[in-house]
Amino acid sequence: MFLDTTSRHNLLTSTAMHRRSLLALLATLPIVPRAALAQSAPRIVATTGMVADAARRIGGGAVQALMGPGLDPHSYRQTRSDIAALTRADLVLWHGLYLEAQMEDFLNDLAARQPVVAVAEALPRDLLRANPEYPDRFDPHVWMDPALWAMVGETVQAALDGVAPEAAATHAANAEAFRAEIAALDAYARAVLGTVPETSRILVTAHDAFGYFGRAYGFEVLGIQGISTESEAGLARIGELVDLLVERRVAAVFVESSVSDRSVRALIEGAAAKGHAVAVGGELFSDAMGPEGSYEGTYIGMIDHNVTTITRALGGEAPAQGMQGRLAAA
Repeated sequence: MFLDTTSRHNLLTSTAMHRRSLLALLATLPIVPRAALAQSAPRIVATTGMVADAARRIGGGAVQALMGPGLDPHSYRQTRSDIAALTRADLVLWHGLYLEAQMEDFLNDLAARQPVVAVAEALPRDLLRANPEYPDRFDPHVWMDPALWAMVGETVQAALDGVAPEAAATHAANAEAFRAEIAALDAYARAVLGTVPETSRILVTAHDAFGYFGRAYGFEVLGIQGISTESEAGLARIGELVDLLVERRVAAVFVESSVSDRSVRALIEGAAAKGHAVAVGGELFSDAMGPEGSYEGTYIGMIDHNVTTITRALGGEAPAQGMQGRLAAA
């Protein structure tokens, strides 16, 4: 949307005032002495559930995640309690690649005073997808490709070693086990997704979060909204997708746990008006994992759920309980 000079000035002024208020609050909070790390396990705070899960698996201890199930990291703003937790942490892990767009300035400022690591920023740029909405940025949804997420795990491991070097051997053993699980997940995904008929390998979702998934497993991916949920889904875009659903006889589209299903419902209604029935293939986890304590509340469970749901909805064959079901039957 184009902003006139007055609107742009007001927006910039508001942003600057917000940043100054955060910095003022930072100055009032205590700095935890680094010597205290030797006394107890380091306090670790992560922004997203996916990053927190990797830190728990590799570190073997408690990790606080700021964003729980159903929360959208693209639009999330830190609360006062978040700021308190972040500033008192011995290590802050965030995703980066402009995923936490509303928190980026705060986290960069925080990095000047304590260990703060953007774990996905270390990925080689030639492995990242471009972001058409921001030419100087990349698609942040790298967890949708297990091979890339295994690489992110290496950065998490190094960050944990930095604040708890005495536990480096434990981190290494846990990281190796986590990588083995990710490799098994990737193998399962390739096997079951490969049963989807080639003409049906079209994944239509609420926003463009599955690009890395599509690249890894040979699916055409179409999001109603762009890479960020902050982008608007216009009538023209919905009309284009309705025409595509009808023309290519797409049988199912997918809603996301952290995005409104309104636009997806509009697609279904639009296709029905043209005589083509489209079903909701299921709910996928895109920018947030499932409920805490559930299988889907882990990275492995999140991707397993997505792979199994997509496969079954698009005409492939997958165990009802996903990779868990296959392992139980083996």
